[in-house]
Amino acid sequence: MKNLWRALLMVQRCSPRSFWLRVFYVVVESLLPLVNLYILKGLIDSVSAGTTAGGYGLQVMWLLVTMCTVFLASRVVQALSGINNDVLNQRLIDYVSDLLQRQSARLDMQYYDTPAYHDTFHRAQKEASFRPLQVLSNFMALGGSLLSIAGVVAMLVSASWWIIVVMLLAVLPGFAVRLYKARRIYRFRRDNTQLYRRTSYYSALLTAREAAKELRAYRLAPIFRGRFVEARHTLVKRLLVISRRLGMLDVLCAIVEAAAMFAVVWLLISQAWVGAITIGSFVMLFEAFRRGNTYLSSLVAGVAGLYDNRLFVGNLFEFLDLEPTILSPADPVAFPVDVQQVEFRGVTFRYPDMNRDVLSNYTLVARRGEITRIDGRNGYGKSTLVKLLLRLYDPDQGCVLVDGTDLRRFALDDLRAHVGVLFQDFVRFNLTARENIALGAAHKSEVRNQKPALLDFVDRLPQGVDSQLGRLFDGGSELSMGQWQRMAIARACASDAPILIFDEPTAWLDHTARQHFNDLLQELAPRKIIILITHA
Repeated sequence: MKNLWRALLMVQRCSPRSFWLRVFYVVVESLLPLVNLYILKGLIDSVSAGTTAGGYGLQVMWLLVTMCTVFLASRVVQALSGINNDVLNQRLIDYVSDLLQRQSARLDMQYYDTPAYHDTFHRAQKEASFRPLQVLSNFMALGGSLLSIAGVVAMLVSASWWIIVVMLLAVLPGFAVRLYKARRIYRFRRDNTQLYRRTSYYSALLTAREAAKELRAYRLAPIFRGRFVEARHTLVKRLLVISRRLGMLDVLCAIVEAAAMFAVVWLLISQAWVGAITIGSFVMLFEAFRRGNTYLSSLVAGVAGLYDNRLFVGNLFEFLDLEPTILSPADPVAFPVDVQQVEFRGVTFRYPDMNRDVLSNYTLVARRGEITRIDGRNGYGKSTLVKLLLRLYDPDQGCVLVDGTDLRRFALDDLRAHVGVLFQDFVRFNLTARENIALGAAHKSEVRNQKPALLDFVDRLPQGVDSQLGRLFDGGSELSMGQWQRMAIARACASDAPILIFDEPTAWLDHTARQHFNDLLQELAPRKIIILITHA
């Protein structure tokens, strides 16, 4: 029940007004049909008595007007409820999306290195947008059904207790089947998470711009379409096996419900024949039984839905409950104002689930006023140094020091605000050129307005520095990889951080751009700690 209450509170927090309106509308929608049944009984009895003259005619007229008024009120409430549900649904989507984004941003990089994390995130994403609202719908269905059933029982008890007993017995098989179905579907989806992720991956390869060139150059589309179809075929085949079994159980439940309906209606007809009930009472009781079945089915669906959603909403909270291990200290030390030295002292590190160290007892000192070059072959841990210096990971042994202070003693935001970095796999942000550069100083209240010679190509873009980059949005200008890399270098420098790390900064640059970059390094070197990572 804990996860159900958490989901319910999540919906309430995202929009308290819409939440309580939903409760109000459900109560009203549950009571109005019962009011109409009583009015229908009086109307039929009055008409069947043949006493429509005089006062009885006026009574029939008032009953008819009241019935139409209740009907109109019911339709208006349904319309308002639909609007409110749309509002609540959209606000919940925004609220949960924000939770997922915040959680993803706060978790350590090590989570991204494990397939189990991606399975957890995939399941959370699949359930996030609708499960909490379904939990609310289940609770509302339970509450509304109980109100309606109470009214129906009050009507039917006047005819026979057996009707109520038969009604209850008729829904029990369906209730058991629904619970069984929920467990089977939940286990199926959880057991096949990786297969679902593979279908998503193949689909992304076939539709994403990043893979489009190689798919065409190597004629790979048929291969990945085949793998997608094969994975989907496997999923559908497994699901149909379950579906056929559950379908047969649904048929058996329908037979039981049909038999119950026959027994109850025959009982009511027998009572009407002997004059024990009026025609109006017969219609009211028959409708009460029919609606009672519907309300009981809704009640069963609500309970089964809560059971189902308790399982699936757990996927969302399983992700939201993950905790980072890279944390700011409780009592952080202020970052040095005038940084002089960065030191890797006896650092040993391996990534999660790896069977070898990426770095082993590694030592390096980088000083202000110098360009510290790190050369090495692929896979020798050069880029890992960047991640350790930013505390995306912590060393397994040894430490990283800034002016003799262990990085783990600084607040994370404070540390990262003082390190500017060009990653080897830099991001190509589909924003304007100005915004691309400014992202490097997003944490600063004041940004230095400068444009290094590396960005001379920006002046040739349609709107200069305010030109949209990339081809995802209208009016965008595509850049070469060298130009994108120059934007990323400018972004790192815009941070004006005392420590700058450049990982393979000239991989995409032509001769002129490399010269501009070397000039930039010479300009920055006297007042910065610069670490330059290149291939051997």
